[in-house]
Amino acid sequence: MALKQILVPIKVTIDYQVRVRVRSDGKGVETEGVKMAVNPFDEIALEAAIQLREAEHASSVHILTIGPKSNEEGLRHGLALGADTAQLIETEGQRLSPRQVAKILKAEVQEKKADLVIMGKQAIDDDANQTGQMLAGFLEWPQATFASKIDLKAKDKLHVTREVDGGLEEVSLSLPAVVTTDLRLNTPRFASLPNIMKARQKPLEHKLLSDFKDVDLTPAFEVQKVTPPPVRGPAKMVEDVETLMKEIGL
Repeated sequence: MALKQILVPIKVTIDYQVRVRVRSDGKGVETEGVKMAVNPFDEIALEAAIQLREAEHASSVHILTIGPKSNEEGLRHGLALGADTAQLIETEGQRLSPRQVAKILKAEVQEKKADLVIMGKQAIDDDANQTGQMLAGFLEWPQATFASKIDLKAKDKLHVTREVDGGLEEVSLSLPAVVTTDLRLNTPRFASLPNIMKARQKPLEHKLLSDFKDVDLTPAFEVQKVTPPPVRGPAKMVEDVETLMKEIGL
């Protein structure tokens, strides 16, 4: 067995099917009473990790999330899908930058002695696409982003097919490494009812942000204002391309 543990960070976001509404104070979006779900790219990452364990390439899959106590539901979902252990790093209302998240993840990777980190390429709420790359940099590990295929052919080599602008790129990584997943890597499984019930009984590891003494948690940015996108007007038919260009001001 090549890998001892795969670590999969997950983020709990507003469900992609929910219409996002701006809060009345204009400082963010409404989450109170809104359906939340595990970020879709992170579900793909978890599925990839579980498949590696099922192929006996790894002994365990550990998931963790950073956020409020309500994020426990996302962890229970991950356990029901097949993760072995789960951990909540509870925030106290702090807004964290990708750099701060990567610093926290680095500490956990080192403490858990994980051999591989698989995570979604980005979260659907902020679309930052930064945390995985920063984590690899802080750990000084090789990385492969936008993975559409992962294959462990040798005990210390990971072969990854990446989706790039010009098509596909194949890379070979020495372990340990960080991989971020794209949509076409796999289709996440559904949690069965027995597994959902079992996940309810599994223990969760808890930590607080204040436990990370070496991480600077000073707010890195401040949201000044959040506004909804402008309402789209009705469609308009034009006679030809030249008229279309005039309509859009080109």
